[in-house]
Amino acid sequence: MARPPKPALPLREGVAASAVFCPPGHWATTTAFLVERLPRVDDWPERVARGDVVDDDGQPVADTPYRGNRRVYYWRHLDVEPDIPGQARIVFQDEHLLVADKPHFLPVTPSGLYARQTLMARLRQATGLADLNPVHRLDRETAGLVVFNLKREERDAYHRLFRDRAVTKVYDAIAPVGPGPWPRVLRHRLEEPDGEGFMQMQVVEGEPNAETWADLVEVLPGGLARYELRPHTGLRHQLRAQMNALGLPLVGDRIYPLLQPHENPPRFDAPLQLVARAISFTDPVTGLPRRFERAP
Repeated sequence: MARPPKPALPLREGVAASAVFCPPGHWATTTAFLVERLPRVDDWPERVARGDVVDDDGQPVADTPYRGNRRVYYWRHLDVEPDIPGQARIVFQDEHLLVADKPHFLPVTPSGLYARQTLMARLRQATGLADLNPVHRLDRETAGLVVFNLKREERDAYHRLFRDRAVTKVYDAIAPVGPGPWPRVLRHRLEEPDGEGFMQMQVVEGEPNAETWADLVEVLPGGLARYELRPHTGLRHQLRAQMNALGLPLVGDRIYPLLQPHENPPRFDAPLQLVARAISFTDPVTGLPRRFERAP
């Protein structure tokens, strides 16, 4: 039996309600179920008492005997969340897409320490568009253009566009001056190391799975240069790892070549010098050619 669609619950500071399915089970109350199912949230009794856990009708869930085969909803909230400086700027919006220019350090979606201080939450708060959803990602440290779609029924078409590599992306990066020839195509095999403590992609022997067109476009003072990077594949940390493999780590990179201690909040005065400057594709919904470019 298909579950009913998620109800149109209001945003709270740009954060949409999260759903939890309640299966048949032995729990005495809804609170007991939530405490066991999501133990990292340490204030379930207080949330239920405040009415911050609701049912499909948006009505507060009382701490009554447990009832399975239904969904309940709550809003992710962190008592201590780093305040990220900088403002996201909307560079384009129509009935299908919204394109935003993301500042450095701002996560695209909620994760870990961040719920309200994310690009998605800020844009949902600013626009009131609860279904606004990114169709691709940027690293938290990277600035630049992120494309969102506005309608759930069109979401898969835009996701498929990125999965099929039918998108041209252009990045600007600052790194040490490197010997030619330029331009060149960078080809490496990148793999995530075994274990749960992933941070760095590893360059290993084998068939390349990461490809980026790269060009040195401007020599800068201090032995640095500005590069234009056009990734053909989309592996995690691809541009950072490939430039580091050339001996040209990006300025401000705290992961490559040397993984530096995690700082919370991060050092906002030393951003990673990597910016997603332009993106273009044929719109899978309208058939229109799309090209978006960040203002200088």
